[in-house]
Amino acid sequence: ITGEVGTGKTTLARYFLSKLGPDTHTAFILYPALTADELLRTILDDLHVKPEGESKKSLVDALHRFLLEVRTANRNVVLLIDEAQDLSAEVLEQVRLISNLETDTEKLIQIVLMGQSELRDKLARHELRQLAQRVTARYHLSPLSPAETGEYVRHRVVVAGGEGKVGFTSDALTAIHQLSGGVPRLVNLVCDRALLAGYVQSARTITAGMVRQAAKEVAADRPAPAFRWHHGLIATGLTVALAFLAFAVAPRLAQAPEAPAASLPAAMP
Repeated sequence: ITGEVGTGKTTLARYFLSKLGPDTHTAFILYPALTADELLRTILDDLHVKPEGESKKSLVDALHRFLLEVRTANRNVVLLIDEAQDLSAEVLEQVRLISNLETDTEKLIQIVLMGQSELRDKLARHELRQLAQRVTARYHLSPLSPAETGEYVRHRVVVAGGEGKVGFTSDALTAIHQLSGGVPRLVNLVCDRALLAGYVQSARTITAGMVRQAAKEVAADRPAPAFRWHHGLIATGLTVALAFLAFAVAPRLAQAPEAPAASLPAAMP
């Protein structure tokens, strides 16, 4: 699974893991700057497996025994690696070797790689063709469309308890999509700052002007290379994965517009 910065890959990964049943053992690698041996040890730690030795053979043997035991008990094992675009060629080769752990009839472990678009380029390298051939499904998370951006913002307001108390005009929603390109993280930042502006002005309706000013302030707060407005295609079910998040200041805007701005918490990261 690939996607540009801010499209919600890590959020989607955590949502996916939360929906797995008790019959599935999981190993979740968040920090990919590992050696091949460190990757194996991290996987075993997550699976609560203790190897009999420190050599790579001992690590692989311990993992293989565990996978066979789990399969005999009719249970599953999932390895999910986030930020996989940062994995070295050596570690990606180790991932391929792990994928070779199987019986005569089935694989013993399911592996999910999640990363930025560079992951696709990396897997296209000639030296990684064996790993690329083992990828049975690929998906790229695209930014939200204009309609989806509006639905996303409205849903977040509802989750925050602001339905009927605070809202965005249609022009404001259009501006949010134009300025963020439909990237959820940027949508969050712009909406958060626009809600803060509404709070300060005791306004319950967020206008396009507030949104544009909010976007300028957010862009000024962040280093230029790290904050770029992306223009996107049609989005996926990412909105569902992100539906459990809520704007940080919406409830306060809805409930206490007369309070001083200093009482507001810091904007969402």
